[in-house]
Amino acid sequence: MLKSIKNAIYHILILVLSAAIAMSIPYTGRFIANNYQAFWSLIEGHKIFLVSVEVAVAALLIFVFNFLGKSFKDRKFAKMATTDLGLILVAQAESLPTKKRVKKLKEQQGVARDVLLVGSTGFSTFVSPDGDLHHVIQNCREAKIMLLNPASEGANIRSKSIADPDVTLESVQDQIMKSIVFLKNLKGLQKNIRLKLYEETPFLKLAILGDYVFMKCYHSAMNGWDVPENVFKHSAKHSSLFHLFYEYFLSKWRDPNIPEYDFDTDELIYRDISGNEFKREKFAGQPNLLTSLRFS
Repeated sequence: MLKSIKNAIYHILILVLSAAIAMSIPYTGRFIANNYQAFWSLIEGHKIFLVSVEVAVAALLIFVFNFLGKSFKDRKFAKMATTDLGLILVAQAESLPTKKRVKKLKEQQGVARDVLLVGSTGFSTFVSPDGDLHHVIQNCREAKIMLLNPASEGANIRSKSIADPDVTLESVQDQIMKSIVFLKNLKGLQKNIRLKLYEETPFLKLAILGDYVFMKCYHSAMNGWDVPENVFKHSAKHSSLFHLFYEYFLSKWRDPNIPEYDFDTDELIYRDISGNEFKREKFAGQPNLLTSLRFS
């Protein structure tokens, strides 16, 4: 409704401005006709004034043509980004209206549909009530989630790379364990949830919901919520980055070196490319904390 009101006001203002210009044309023409001779007699002998006008007109023309050239180039790149690459939105971290728009889009695309997610701790994404996927994960059809192994070197490197003094290895591990417990509780409610834990330092935060990919880069010294989020839409064109990110997720998910977490036995299950189990090992990530969180 707000958008419709803004569009209506915009069109009314354009209509009023057009009417004002049209009604002023006779008066403007009459004024120029009546004063042209007097005006020209004043300036025709002032060479400095004429040169100044010439320079001003030249500068104005340079500005206009540069602006048109830049606009044409920007339009060309914008078309390339949207049509060829599938980029439809870049949500800046400080833009609250855009963040709300992205959150609403995630809920529209994720509820009652499949969710594919790669993150670091997952806490601010789906455990926190304010997280963009908090409602989505609880109401999706199936979720495949990949998070950092809290006992890995990647978790240690990630915690040390952030300049926030409140971010420590212990806090990162605590957030991951809370995310595991959150998913374990959903699994207990017969939700179709699968979780894998990877070892390396996180590179991308990736959520694939319906026809959209939501992507952030994990920059060193920056928390995830301070980084702009890029939104890509599915396209039939092979140049669309939607396909690239989708294949990236599948390659990570099928990696036999990344184990799946067993919510029933708290074990890590290793599978080959065909999905057959070939090894199990006990989960080493703060088992005491896992037990205390589960029953708290």
